[in-house]
Order: sequence, then C-alpha cells, then structure tokens
Amino acid sequence: MVAKEKIKTGKPQETLQQLKELIDKILAAYNLVASDISSMGISCGGPLDSHKGVILSPPNLPGWDEIAIVDFFEGHYHVPVYLQNDANACALAEWRMGAGRGTQNMVFLTFGTGLGAGLILNGQLYAGTNSNAGELGHIRLGDYGPVGYGKSGSFEGFCSGGGIAQLARLMVMEKFQLGETVNWCKRDQINEITAQQVAEAAFQGDELAQKIYQISATYLGKGLAIVIDLLNPDMIVIGSIYTRANQLMEKYVREVLEKEALSQAYAVCQIKPAVLEENIGDYAALSVATIK
Repeated sequence: MVAKEKIKTGKPQETLQQLKELIDKILAAYNLVASDISSMGISCGGPLDSHKGVILSPPNLPGWDEIAIVDFFEGHYHVPVYLQNDANACALAEWRMGAGRGTQNMVFLTFGTGLGAGLILNGQLYAGTNSNAGELGHIRLGDYGPVGYGKSGSFEGFCSGGGIAQLARLMVMEKFQLGETVNWCKRDQINEITAQQVAEAAFQGDELAQKIYQISATYLGKGLAIVIDLLNPDMIVIGSIYTRANQLMEKYVREVLEKEALSQAYAVCQIKPAVLEENIGDYAALSVATIK
C-alpha cells in the first residue's frame, strides 16, 4: 500500500464521485493513468450482492439502496472491479497476508461492532448463493441475552462490542440495585458503557468486568464449537475485540471447546487472533482486487 485517503460517506452519487476524484488524484501523484490499473477491489458492509456488484441498503449507509457501485467504477476505468462484504474481504486479507496464510479451510470472525464472518473453503472464498454465507452472528445461542443482528441471545449479541456493552449495562445495574458500587462506572453513566471500558477494568483486575468477558468468551466457545463441527476448518481467525482481549477470553473459550466441539475436528483446528490489526480494512480491499 503506497497511498491512502479518507472521506466522509454521504449520498451515494456524491460519494462515488468523490472516490473517483481521489483515485484520479492518487494516479496523478504517481504519474499513472487509468490503463495502469489492473483491477479494483471494494470492501463494504452488507447486505450486498457481490455477483451483481450492487450494494443493498446497509444499515450503516442510509440511502445506499440498490447502488451499482461496480458498474460505476468499471464504466470510468474500464478494468475489472470486484465487490465483497467487509467480513469476506477481511477473511481474504487474513488468509493471504495474515494469520491464515497456508491454510485451506479458514473461518474469519470480525468480533467488532458486530459479528460477521468470512469463509475460506477448499482454498477459495465461499460467499454462498446470493452473498449471504457466513452470517454466523445471526445464530441464536441462547433463549435470552444481549440483542445482536436483531435477535436476542444471538452469537452477535454475546460476541460483539455492542453486545458486551449491553451485557455490562445489565450487570452493572444489578449491582447498583443491590446497593453495591462499581469502581469503573457511576450510576448516571450506565448508558455510556463500552466494551473497551469493560476490558480496561478487567485488565486492571476488576472481578465484575472479568465476569462480563468470561460470559462473552463462554458463548464465543459455544459458537466456535458449531463452526468447528460444521466446517472442520484448519483455522479460525478472530479479529478486533478478541485480538485485544485475548488474555481475558482464551481460557474460557478453550474450556467450552473441549466439552462441546467434536474432538477429531477440534484437534486439527487452530484458533488465532487476527494479525493485520488496524490495517485490515486496507488489505481487505486490496485482497478483493485480486480475487480472480
């Protein structure tokens, strides 16, 4: 990667035009022209249709309804343009340049704001019939629990930044109702709790914060057991929160996996934190550009 630009996302056509202008600016800075581009990659939050190259109303992109982003860039630059959801794109990046190098069957879990997944099966990205494969966050792991992906007790509910914050708010409120105090949160700050705040308290030895991460880790183990039994991967790579809070979670994840996962499949599956860290989004788009 030799250059990077950032813009705020706005209305679709205005944003696409801004992106085109930035691409032209980068080309000019390196004395390049459009014919020097071999392909382009786009990583975007879903839902989307990677086969048609269309963005389909992602919740974090209001107004981006049926946007033919691939046609836009192919029309301007006359090169192949590829689109993948961000979880698939990050899976490609970790597989080609990160923790998953050398594997044939790898699952990548985002474990950030939400819980998305990308599947590398038999040495290829598997996106499914209409680009919806790997939506592991939608699996319900409990009848009750934090809400994620529109579903109470879902994998995303227990294993995401938003879900951990929900769980923390509930458990902190319970402490206050019992007349107890919480060192890292005041009563009027409950609605402002974040997963990062809980992790910081847990690393400092706070028992409540550690318990919150233990619960998340336990459900992460349950979800991973399903993945291992179903797909028999060589490796599962987990990003974002798990990468930063691995010391708080790994022990409990392993305890659950030893009980729940099929032993023969678990024996051949490595579980690793992602290694591309804050640059993964950049490598993800580059990986999509070389998808074919």
